[in-house]
Amino acid sequence: MGDIDKIFLELGGEPLILRSLSVLQACHSVTDIVLVTSESRLSIARTLVACHGLTKVSSVCAGGKRRQDSVRKGLDALNDCEWVIVQDGARPFIQPHIVEFGLLEARRTGAAVAAVPVKDTIKTADAQGHVIATVPREGLWITQTPQVFRRELLQQAHAEVSDDVTDDAAMVERIGVKVKLFAGSYSNIKVTTPEDLPVAEAIFRSLSEALPEAAP
Repeated sequence: MGDIDKIFLELGGEPLILRSLSVLQACHSVTDIVLVTSESRLSIARTLVACHGLTKVSSVCAGGKRRQDSVRKGLDALNDCEWVIVQDGARPFIQPHIVEFGLLEARRTGAAVAAVPVKDTIKTADAQGHVIATVPREGLWITQTPQVFRRELLQQAHAEVSDDVTDDAAMVERIGVKVKLFAGSYSNIKVTTPEDLPVAEAIFRSLSEALPEAAP
């Protein structure tokens, strides 16, 4: 998506990130939110927070070069707490019950991640694109966010794991912690490429139509 910070792309007239922030703001179990964004978007992000009354946002800080660097900076800016929810701002369809269920599972296990079963057929291939094998779908899951951790576990993982990983669950796995999967949602997509936007718009329309009409 070029130089555009995808979390500020508009969906239904609002930035993607606002949808996640609004859900977290409304969750009773969430007491403190740290918004991590690019250095060039700090002013825009702070204005967004102020204009929409996001009172649980205690800090807006610049991220790092890698995803894990940004999460580490968010951890450093977070107030004292026992549990941490990592939410990708490019996933605009987070739902309150998923957040609450993630916290419930994490309290039992120390680490829990939203996920959905793989529905497509998965194949491995060589460098030339020739199929090596078809992977059985049983036991394969697509991980999402929210990802919920006991804070001390996540901090330990960030302190001990320096090589590149694709999510925080992978970091926690590296230090020997078992991560529990809990039910995410197929609508909880991540807007990563331009092709994702029409899909997100269709989901947005579908969810909007499903909302009950306000009483007169």
